[in-house]
Amino acid sequence: MKRELKRLEGQGASTRAVQAGSALPGAGEPVVAPIYQTATFYTDAVPEGEVLYTRFGTNPNHDLLAARMAALEGAEASLVLGSGNAASALTLLSLVAAGGHVVAARELYGGTLRLFNREFPRLGIETTLLPLGADWASAVRPNTRVLWLELPVNPTLRIPDIRPIARLATERNLPLVVDATFATPINFRPLDWGATIALHSGTKYLGGHSDVTAGVVSGPAALIEEIRQKLISFGPVLDPHAAWLLERGIKTLAVRMARHNENGACVAGWLAAHPAVVEVHYPGLASHPDHLLACELLAGFGGMVSLVVRGGDEAALRVLQRLQLLCVAPSLGGVESLASMPRFTSHTALSPAQRHELGIADGFIRLSLGIEDAADLIADLEQALAPELAAGDVAPAV
Repeated sequence: MKRELKRLEGQGASTRAVQAGSALPGAGEPVVAPIYQTATFYTDAVPEGEVLYTRFGTNPNHDLLAARMAALEGAEASLVLGSGNAASALTLLSLVAAGGHVVAARELYGGTLRLFNREFPRLGIETTLLPLGADWASAVRPNTRVLWLELPVNPTLRIPDIRPIARLATERNLPLVVDATFATPINFRPLDWGATIALHSGTKYLGGHSDVTAGVVSGPAALIEEIRQKLISFGPVLDPHAAWLLERGIKTLAVRMARHNENGACVAGWLAAHPAVVEVHYPGLASHPDHLLACELLAGFGGMVSLVVRGGDEAALRVLQRLQLLCVAPSLGGVESLASMPRFTSHTALSPAQRHELGIADGFIRLSLGIEDAADLIADLEQALAPELAAGDVAPAV
């Protein structure tokens, strides 16, 4: 079943997104890879090489997807799993055991914080969570086994400076894991900046159509194989059809991200001037605290924009209820635009004080801007925000 793959060396990201991992064409063979919707494969009585078995993550749909992601990340190998949280959990379990210690950024996705705060203590694993700008070196202990951060941060869009953390990882011989879900390999490749592992929730921008749940890890082949062994033990394998959907989505990743970047910039700039909006979080804005750093690290600023509505959570809820084009739903990264309040979704497990500590103020709304026309998205936001001015919560701008 193994065939010679196309050789892609030095091609651009869009070319790799479409063709990396594909076999050389043969007459009569399909242009689009088929779905290998089977649990197992025939083998010789004494098999040579690795046995193909879907639960082991060796289905041809897995192999094609892994090769494509490795090419996009500039990694030796990649592995696809059943969700982004599965990718995080198995990566961590491959790097740290009972008695070990993790140093991680405090500003993280709520599901990752749940692993650190709830699940890992039960396994005898300690975590030190550091705020942005903290001294990571002082937090490293003799039993520290991994460094972990997110770039950009969900949902505040802060940009941690990966460079000193990567230098520390090299000096202490520690793996650095970077969750770059919001950026994708189009806007930021963690391995290029010294990370050991790049991690993504494939559910988001990689799939791009809100119709698949998946996770991807990329990095050194030996470490990726160790994570796959955890996959065999714990079982969060990606279904072949879901793998096929994810591979199809990745083909358009580069062109979709170009539109997401464009819409993000347009909407963020408009929101920043709106009198009903207290604050806009978007690294492409000069007002963003990490704007200059973002310009150095990122190839694009993305389609995620967060805002704080004047009037707090009650006003934000009213705005969400008025939206017509943007839909209220969790998750992100699809072709359609979504809106949510992290207090009810990604960070619902945290107290108000904990959310405020992370920069999630009352009235905070997270927007995932899709590929619709920016003018239409702005018109929808305008009609949703305008009544807050009419209600007298804030005077119109002069």
